[in-house]
Amino acid sequence: MRGARGKHPDITPDLLLRAYSIGLFPMADSADDPDLFWVEPELRGIIPLDDFHVSKSLAKTIRRAPFDIRYDTAFEAVMEGCAASAPDRPTTWINGRIRSLYAALHQMGHAHSVEAWDGDELVGGLYGVSLGAAFFGESMFSRRTDASKICLVYLVERLRRHGFKLLDTQFITEHLKNFGAIDVPKSRYAKMLERAIASPHLRF
Repeated sequence: MRGARGKHPDITPDLLLRAYSIGLFPMADSADDPDLFWVEPELRGIIPLDDFHVSKSLAKTIRRAPFDIRYDTAFEAVMEGCAASAPDRPTTWINGRIRSLYAALHQMGHAHSVEAWDGDELVGGLYGVSLGAAFFGESMFSRRTDASKICLVYLVERLRRHGFKLLDTQFITEHLKNFGAIDVPKSRYAKMLERAIASPHLRF
């Protein structure tokens, strides 16, 4: 499976979990491309849970509680928000097959969403996969200022509280660097992943 591209019609939710357990995750070239390929970066993005940074301005915003934060109440709507085009993200890699696979993982208790609500409107969120004591962040979206950032803060707080050991961001961006995200070599990541996966599956 390592580095394989092209059609993978035989991917099942169970195979997907097995791939995560050895450091692989699937992507598509675009939302319109039905094919998936496996990715295993040489440098893996992680956010150290014991070295997570929240800026003073964001902390001040969170204290104002601008959104109602919920968990796992609208998983597929969060995926839809992440798959939608936006001014700063005209295209995404989340195609129909990915949405179907991760919806199945959600039903199995292995995929979760953190959601920002403004009244009855979903205005931001993120989703990812939990396995053992690892959480693999997949994507996030925001329709209000700081909505996805606040969801990330709540995610980290929840992971810490429940004893998670690894928060995988796959790749890092300037946005994630502000929270303390770092790149780790594949060999180091493999050891971190092995320790996290060896733990009993934790409640999200």
